[in-house]
Amino acid sequence: MAVTLIDVASAAGVSRSTASRALSGSSLISAETRAAVEDAARVLGYRPNRAASALRSNRSHLIGLVMNNLLNATFHTVAEVVQKRAAAGGFQVLLCITDADPARENDVLAMLGEHGVDGTIVIGSGRSAAASNALLEQGRAVVNLIRSVKGSSASTVLADDVTGARDATAHLVELGHSRIGYIGGNEDATSGRERYEGYRLALADAGIPVDGTIVRKGPFTTEFGAEAINSLLDAPQAMTALYAANHEAVFGILPTLVGRGVSVPDELSLICHEDMPWLAMWQPAITVVDNGAAQLANVAMDLLFQQIKDSVDPDGRTYRIGARLVERASCAAL
Repeated sequence: MAVTLIDVASAAGVSRSTASRALSGSSLISAETRAAVEDAARVLGYRPNRAASALRSNRSHLIGLVMNNLLNATFHTVAEVVQKRAAAGGFQVLLCITDADPARENDVLAMLGEHGVDGTIVIGSGRSAAASNALLEQGRAVVNLIRSVKGSSASTVLADDVTGARDATAHLVELGHSRIGYIGGNEDATSGRERYEGYRLALADAGIPVDGTIVRKGPFTTEFGAEAINSLLDAPQAMTALYAANHEAVFGILPTLVGRGVSVPDELSLICHEDMPWLAMWQPAITVVDNGAAQLANVAMDLLFQQIKDSVDPDGRTYRIGARLVERASCAAL
């Protein structure tokens, strides 16, 4: 015979309604009661009928997480935080990878709506306003994360990329560098646009004109990183420092520097945007701009749960998380 919710409630010593609230992640249930109900469900092998529950409550207990790729270390951190927060709240996560293709992104958002997700966090191309607004019109929660979406009515959580890039470039200027190369993302992405602006502002603060011959902007790929650093190293006038603002490109930049025998920081000072564990273990350890990935994800989940659990309407506001420079061994005075 199939195990029922009444069986779980009896084993946990609570009422059926309490057991139901505990398994759905209700904030009205104490941690001790929730643990007792979850333990009873696990021991008995209880599996809730999600389809029936969704029909009764108009809730699927599903959250969509839409991402451009799984190469970016920030996206890894976001996925981990979202999964843990969702599980603690009684939700399952549907992870969707779009390769930054706007058409695929819009298809994915439509699919999530068809599957009745309660909410979706979108790290996307910035061109999904119509699709995300359609979800909001269906009464589903949406939060844009890391990339802003022009025309979207959803709340947005962004890193302070302008300040982070400005601090990184200013640090290199303070070390005596004036020929500071730049490798970043295309300006149709929030991070590409804002990190370049921070770089430009820091140079302007120091009275240094931007030299377009040592600036490279392109797609968020490893291949672009390798191509960009090779072209900068082959430029007629050498740069003495590099701000690598395209995180995915770093996977192409660092191996290329090693392969070409460029000594960091003796021949080239280097700062990378967005941290990941192996950058601290690289030889030498790489100075980075930490964009606060875990905090970004937690704020996004707070906003999503406010919409889902508390029926709070999205305010369309943009929330900023501060960035900080983490100094290591990859920069030296000129």
